[in-house]
Amino acid sequence: MDEPLNAELLDNVLTAAGQPAAIARAEVRVWSMSGVERLTFPDGATAIFKYAKKPFDSEDQALRLADTLGVPVPKVRASAVLDGWLGMLLEDLGAPIRDADDLDGAAAAVVLHHTRTAAALPVLDRETLRSLPSRALDHLELLRKAERWQDTDDIESALGQLVQAAEARSAGTTMAPFGWVHSEFHPTSLHIGQRGWRLLDFARAFTGPGLLDLASWHGTIDEPEPFRLRVFLEQYVTEGGTPDALAERGGLAAEQWALGWHRMWAVEWFMEQAIRWINDPATDPAYVKVVRRHLTDALRLLEV
Repeated sequence: MDEPLNAELLDNVLTAAGQPAAIARAEVRVWSMSGVERLTFPDGATAIFKYAKKPFDSEDQALRLADTLGVPVPKVRASAVLDGWLGMLLEDLGAPIRDADDLDGAAAAVVLHHTRTAAALPVLDRETLRSLPSRALDHLELLRKAERWQDTDDIESALGQLVQAAEARSAGTTMAPFGWVHSEFHPTSLHIGQRGWRLLDFARAFTGPGLLDLASWHGTIDEPEPFRLRVFLEQYVTEGGTPDALAERGGLAAEQWALGWHRMWAVEWFMEQAIRWINDPATDPAYVKVVRRHLTDALRLLEV
């Protein structure tokens, strides 16, 4: 985001909040599609300025919904949109007192998944879930028409196999827990502070199978570990989550189903980024690599 637009968006957000200009701005995290800054005001108070463009430009709505429904999240003090960019002024939670662990994650997931669903959120039901492989094939076709992703017959073949298996393997999508899905549910998205915990990063929240959240907790960089996820699912149930989280679905153990479909969900997302949101051929080698890895995992976990 260029600095003049950033400065104007910040000015609009501060005006909406009735807040004077900041005397200091410090970057916390910045990448091509979003950024986070800590602001310091003349009276010494601080706040967080977060900005993002599509498809992350409705996070203020998701955060306000979550707050209204009782989910512990940062308070949105004001928000504004300028030239397709969302800007938000959020309460500053300060430095965490410790990192979130698996018990923290299980307890937070229980609270989120027990929250009443919100009609404003997009829905990922069984029909949408089983369409993910075919949607990924559509992205691949567009990439190839743009003379990109040319040597990817293996990706096309893997997606074709998943299309054929999707009907059977998507069974159980709406089995509990089905409702709020954070979609970026990682230890770094759970802030443990002096005043308790808060969930961050709701930019891609939707209504869908909560097992996708639980499958994402341990990340996607390392090899997926079904046994480790099974232990986490059991912790989730112990903390008050529905026992149905442990039930078989799609002919698979819950942990396999969750990890397999989470990897397929990630594949479709990465391919959509590659052609639509990022759309930069220079990033293709990295995207192709991660898509191949996730597809290999999805085929194995979903037993295709």
